[in-house]
Amino acid sequence: LFEHPAGGYRKLFETCEELSETLPTTVTGRIPSFLKGSLLRLGPGLFEVGDEPFYHLFDGQALMHKFDFKNGQVTYFRKFIRTDAYVRAITEKRVVITEFGTFAYPDPCKNIFSRFFTYFQGVEVTDNCLVNVYPIGEDYYAVTETNYITKVNTDTLETLKKVDMCSYVNINGVTAHPHIERDGTVYNIGNCMGKGASLAYNIVRIPPTQKDKSDPIDKSKVVVQFPSYQRFKPSYVHSFGKTDNYFVFVETPVKINLLKFLSAWSIRGCNYMDCFESNESQGTLFHIAKKDPGEYIDLKFKGAPIGMFHHINAFEDQGFIVVDLCAWKGFEFVYNYLWLANLRANWDEVKKAAMLAPQPEVRRYVIPLDVHKEEQGKNLVSLPYTTATATMYADGSTWLEPEVLFSSPHQAFEFPQINYKRYGGKNYTYAYALGLNHFIPDRICKLNVKTKETWVWQEPDSYPSEPLFVQTPDAVDEDDGVLLTIVAAPGAQRPAYLLILNAKDLSEVARAEVECTIPVTFHGMYKP
Repeated sequence: LFEHPAGGYRKLFETCEELSETLPTTVTGRIPSFLKGSLLRLGPGLFEVGDEPFYHLFDGQALMHKFDFKNGQVTYFRKFIRTDAYVRAITEKRVVITEFGTFAYPDPCKNIFSRFFTYFQGVEVTDNCLVNVYPIGEDYYAVTETNYITKVNTDTLETLKKVDMCSYVNINGVTAHPHIERDGTVYNIGNCMGKGASLAYNIVRIPPTQKDKSDPIDKSKVVVQFPSYQRFKPSYVHSFGKTDNYFVFVETPVKINLLKFLSAWSIRGCNYMDCFESNESQGTLFHIAKKDPGEYIDLKFKGAPIGMFHHINAFEDQGFIVVDLCAWKGFEFVYNYLWLANLRANWDEVKKAAMLAPQPEVRRYVIPLDVHKEEQGKNLVSLPYTTATATMYADGSTWLEPEVLFSSPHQAFEFPQINYKRYGGKNYTYAYALGLNHFIPDRICKLNVKTKETWVWQEPDSYPSEPLFVQTPDAVDEDDGVLLTIVAAPGAQRPAYLLILNAKDLSEVARAEVECTIPVTFHGMYKP
């Protein structure tokens, strides 16, 4: 385990400038010839406006990064996305729109009357799309978790338009983790108003490219609705699971207090973080629904409380759904530990803060599709390869105990990726991830989910990002391919590089170093 007393990781959370033209890189090793497209990544790049700081990891303004591969050469480019949040902040030299953990104070130039009236227009929701980028039809969108997504040009990184998903479907927001099928169909989830003025969760389907070249978003439809355990307090949802025939929705004890969200905001100076609370008695609820046609399956599956952001994969096998995910034990909200002040502290402080946080664990849950009343008290899971159990109680609910696939104190296997193109929703063997050491990203990991064997790439004072898997064209094995990750190396002669690893054993294939620093990025995609 690496220690980071020099605190180089602070550089991940420092403002940088966008570029006016592409930068060359210095390549060592050999860039695989099948890499011909672009690696696109998103994250925060502006961490303060004038003398007003952003406070949370998810507040900094969206910066889009691009590494282009051509003839064995690599170039780097980046641009801030011209969201309303960014443009207005730059214009007014202050935080104008409230972000995840930063409250935007009312305009100091307004008098008390105009201020009073703005209270009644409700909250301006942020469009700061700093989390991910993905395709819808022929278009690409940079996204966060609100109702706004932002269309971008992936060649020039220009901002094209802001799209409000509320105009198309009954949804309050959508996640940054859609599932995309081979034909380009996009599925996503978000909370919504359900029947009888109570909250629910909708799964939305956006069709692939239309023959008549019309916008697929126009044809978005809700395909299935999941109920909410608490009427006015939906759970925070960051991703969901999908197999060939089912959706899996994990309802965690981390709740959004909607009443607080709607009332307290403008008056009291709240931000999004203030509106989260934990339901300490709910535990975790696992919901399933048929995909085609969409139909909620009214079975109650419960487990001990966990926080959960990322599903790894899910698949069907012999009447069971196997669900692999990155869990954080307990009901406390992990985002409480991602304030920038915590992440920028010196190493001993970083470790001390993380000691109090929920413990990370890779878990496999198994959900039986066929549940019979008479089988009370006995384990329903008959799959030979897992120790995960499902036991029915007298009230008809089924208790799920997971199999632990990986666990190490304060060492998270997070931002997981798989060979999604070939194995998404199918029985698979390998997961890749970013290793978080007391929340500081300092290694790339690979896990064999069948044998629990692990591989690690790490170097001193090097801070990588989520690894994206790119399959070799003539791949036979599931792990025939490379991983792409951006590494910040603050102490080095060149402070950042794109790293290409062999997905088989995490050995280095090549690196392309740049002359500028690159701040933290969350998610992204390889565009062939």
